[in-house]
Amino acid sequence: MAVRRAALEAIEDVEPVRLRQAIEEHVEAGSTVPGVLTLHGVRAVAEGSSPIADGDGALTETVATRAAGVQLIYDGLRLTRALANDEPWATGDADEGDLAILTADVLVARGFYLLARTEAADAAVGVVRAFGRDQTVRRETDDASLDRNLEADVLELAVVAGATVAGGTATPRLREYAAELAESPFPVAEVFFGEHADLDTLATVAAESGGTEGVTTVGDQ
Repeated sequence: MAVRRAALEAIEDVEPVRLRQAIEEHVEAGSTVPGVLTLHGVRAVAEGSSPIADGDGALTETVATRAAGVQLIYDGLRLTRALANDEPWATGDADEGDLAILTADVLVARGFYLLARTEAADAAVGVVRAFGRDQTVRRETDDASLDRNLEADVLELAVVAGATVAGGTATPRLREYAAELAESPFPVAEVFFGEHADLDTLATVAAESGGTEGVTTVGDQ
């Protein structure tokens, strides 16, 4: 899959080898919906006119960078959430825990690097800040429902990253629709890969948005 390939290429220079292998295994085992939604965000806003791939079918460099950046941030925060909820250090597996937290840190840092000079940079910062607040409150209150906010926030980031590649903006309605995907009664991956595919709605929402409003990040809400 193009998104996973772009994400793996973005971390292929990580050393030592054991760390890179741990990162690759984590990326390969997870959902690519955030990266895929980034691609669909480009298509929806551009109404099919924006180049997603080159003549050989490979993602263009700009699009691949955006999709990989969103995907890596999600993969890193997803791992951080798992470690917070099930600490390996508490069961005596300190070495694996240390490797896992380093893996998460590298994933988020590399994702930030890919989005740093893009219109999605502020939205990426907002996602991480919101995640930190949610996890702090979750630890204090044991409110597991806060864990679901990560998917909603990252899918919102995905449409911001995708829409701005196409020269448009992620309006409040488009961001709201993206966040709603995380609350679907079926796994969100099915929105893009299964029988419930609803890409026409995404395009319709993007068109209704008009592309005239500014981008509001998760951190602004």
